[in-house]
Amino acid sequence: MADADATARRKVDHVRINLSEDVESRLTTGLERYHLTHRALPELELDAVSTATTFLGKSCAAPLLISSMTGGANELADLNLRLAEAAQERRIAMGVGSQRAAFESSALAPTFDVRRVAPDIPLFANLGAVQLNYGYGVDECRRAVEEIEADALILHLNPLQEALQPEGDTRWSGVLGHIEEVARALDTPVIAKEVGWGICGPDARRLADAGVAAIDVAGAGGTSWSEVEKHRAPTAELREIAGVFVGWGVPTADSLLQVREAAPELELIASGGLRDGIDVAKCVALGAGLCGLAGPFLRAAAGSTEAVVERIDVLSQTLRIAMFASGAADLAALRGPGVLTETR
Repeated sequence: MADADATARRKVDHVRINLSEDVESRLTTGLERYHLTHRALPELELDAVSTATTFLGKSCAAPLLISSMTGGANELADLNLRLAEAAQERRIAMGVGSQRAAFESSALAPTFDVRRVAPDIPLFANLGAVQLNYGYGVDECRRAVEEIEADALILHLNPLQEALQPEGDTRWSGVLGHIEEVARALDTPVIAKEVGWGICGPDARRLADAGVAAIDVAGAGGTSWSEVEKHRAPTAELREIAGVFVGWGVPTADSLLQVREAAPELELIASGGLRDGIDVAKCVALGAGLCGLAGPFLRAAAGSTEAVVERIDVLSQTLRIAMFASGAADLAALRGPGVLTETR
């Protein structure tokens, strides 16, 4: 139970720090280098522009994902429910935070139980990939999916974060082989996801060869988890070490391009520092099937379900107008030649 209590406290600390401290990366996402080409004659009707998409065979009204971030402590149950209610109302995808806490204490399992308010959305379960080196296996991964009736399993990759935690799990040798074992054994698709430092091309290729169905690049340019861990660090020495990594990682746009080139057969999620519908439009144009946001939704969920719905609506309508002004009637057209240009 001590482990469960420690995990729950860490989850609460993470949410508290994200809501109260400046934990942004000192890197930019790289999306500022890209511009959608304005069309003075779009030859479209705004009402006819479609943001609908499918991801891993599941339909969404817009290419938006409420990224994995919470659950695992009783204080966080309401946040997850508000996020799920809003996702259901607007028919977008959602991931839950790491379900490790629910495995350590069954009393915390209800904090991830969002299917009862979101029966129709694409829902992603979540476990840390490194836990596959600490006793977790196919059975635990299958259980994570079954307990929340998920459509896919996220295995998140966070070696730097673990290295910066006094209690971190730092035995990463052999993790890829375990990921392959899980991906081959589960009937449910597996998504490999970083937590904010990006995935490079060579790692994307290795993950694709291991059998994952999708990659969430979670690039640098948004929340820096080294900064979050700096605020949790119990000593001045650990705070100094964590602070050095504020500019670490592969920026989101660069990671997206590298992964697309290295593993073109995979479905892609862009996340890491996305803040508005134009960022979403750019990422779709760069090849993303879904675009994930965490911080903006978390801050909204601290208020109400309605605040989360409003944030989804602002993102969706901004995306729709950006598509209209770019002459793109649907997401496929947004990926067409000449829609996105790069300036350096």
